Formats: sequence, structure tokens, C-alpha cells
Amino acid sequence: MSLFSTGKYSTILPAVGKNRHVVIPDGAWVKCPCCGKTLYSDYLDDNLLVCVCGHHFAMAARERIKLLSDDGAFQEMDAQIASKDVLNFVDSKPYTARLQENEKKAGISEAVICGETALDGTHYFLGVMDFRFMGASMGAAVGEKITRLVEAATAARKPVVIVTASGGARMQEGILSLMQMAKTSGALERHSEAGLPYIAILTNPTYGGVTASFASLGDVILSEPRAMIGFAGPRVIQETTNAKLPPGFQTAEFLLEKGLVDRVVDRKNLRKELSQLLAFFQKQAKLS
Repeated sequence: MSLFSTGKYSTILPAVGKNRHVVIPDGAWVKCPCCGKTLYSDYLDDNLLVCVCGHHFAMAARERIKLLSDDGAFQEMDAQIASKDVLNFVDSKPYTARLQENEKKAGISEAVICGETALDGTHYFLGVMDFRFMGASMGAAVGEKITRLVEAATAARKPVVIVTASGGARMQEGILSLMQMAKTSGALERHSEAGLPYIAILTNPTYGGVTASFASLGDVILSEPRAMIGFAGPRVIQETTNAKLPPGFQTAEFLLEKGLVDRVVDRKNLRKELSQLLAFFQKQAKLS
């Protein structure tokens, strides 16, 4: 090192001990897309992936399940159900190749995980979508898993909770994907006719056919702060209608004002809020 040069962080020598490089592990720091702060990843993990500014980072399905379940309570169902390339769809690469890539990347076989669980002793059925798998797009496998989840909850006379995050219908499955809107909605209607509750928890982003079906059908609809929720995106709407959109359009807070969302809940309070709702519905069922 020359007399007046300045060492970079990776080559600065420690004050004591042998000469060595300082190693910064990959993924140790994360930059918040909202406020721009650089955060230590361990801090984010300890804070449920919420920045100091309140931005809620995406949460993997299994981490969400852990948040909303008692220890060891979750029992997965229909894990073997996965997408098939029945249309032999090819764009830049075959659909089967995309499925394999996403399974490897996300560590799950489909964009939703479903099962029976309990929260503070109250048993219920839970489905959680994972945006890491093809943007949590809804194909036939996702629709089938959610439908089976709801039907199992109806048969057991238990509440059902679905945590949504999706870019919409899965284009690689065409009309088969769109059919899932009716199938999931029909299952939820039968669940409602049986006098059983359904709670929807909308996270960022929730769009397309998911919003137009089971995401909007909850007896109670919760959302995380600043989540974007809609059918088509704001840019598409603005370009199509040539109209100026109001401030905060399609955010959870905007939809709370308009009545689609019942309550915006910070992630640190979500477990407690859901527990209270489940306990309330359980008490109502016993009284009726």
C-alpha cells in the first residue's frame, strides 16, 4: 500500500491479530426499496422482514405459516399436487422448464402451501401463497389446492384463512387458469352457506384473477400496510382510460377507505389480530 492511499473495507487490517481480509458474506445487507436504507439481514429477520420505515418485505410461505401457527401445529395437505404442461406451452422456453426453475429457486413445488393448523389453540385451515414461485400466479394446481383446502375446512366445520400474493392468472395454462376463479369461489360459497367463516389476508402484490375471486370474498379482509391490490395494474389502467388516478390508488389504505379492505394490520400485530378473530368466530359458533 502506498504512503497516501486509503484501504477499502475488504483490505483494512485489524487492530490486533494476524493480517487478514475482512469478509462480508453475500446477502448480509439488504437495501429497502421504499426508504433506501441499507439494513442488516439479521435485523430484518428479527423484525419479521419489516424495515424501520414500515416497508413490508415479501415473506416466504413457510415463514408466514410459522408466524400464524402454534409450534408444530401445521400439517400440510395435498403437497403432491403440482402443475402440468397440458397445453405444451412454449414462449422463450418450455413451461416445464420454467416450473423446474421456479421449484429449484423457491424450494416449493407450487405457488401455494395448504394445510390444517392451530393458532393459540384454535384449529383452522390455512393456505399461503408464495410470490417466489412464478409470481404466485394461479394455475390449475393452485386452484385445486385452494379448493380442496376450503372443502376440507367445510367438512371439518372449521374456519379457513388464505394469505394472498399473486400477479394473477398463469398465462401458460390459458383458460384452465381462468376456470380456477369460478372453482375457488364456488367452494367458498358452499363454505359460507354452511355458516363457516373465511378470512382473507392480502399482501403485496395481489392482482388479477386472484383479486377477482377468493381474495375479495372474505367475511373479514385484512391487508398488510401499503400492499398493492387490484385487477389490472395502475399503469395499465391509466394508459387505457387516459385518466389521472387518485393518490394512493390500489394501496391497502386506499381500499380501506373505499370499503374493500376491513382492516390494515402491521405484520407484527397480524398473529394477535388473527388469533382474536378466530377466537371470536369460535365463540359465535358455540353460541349459535
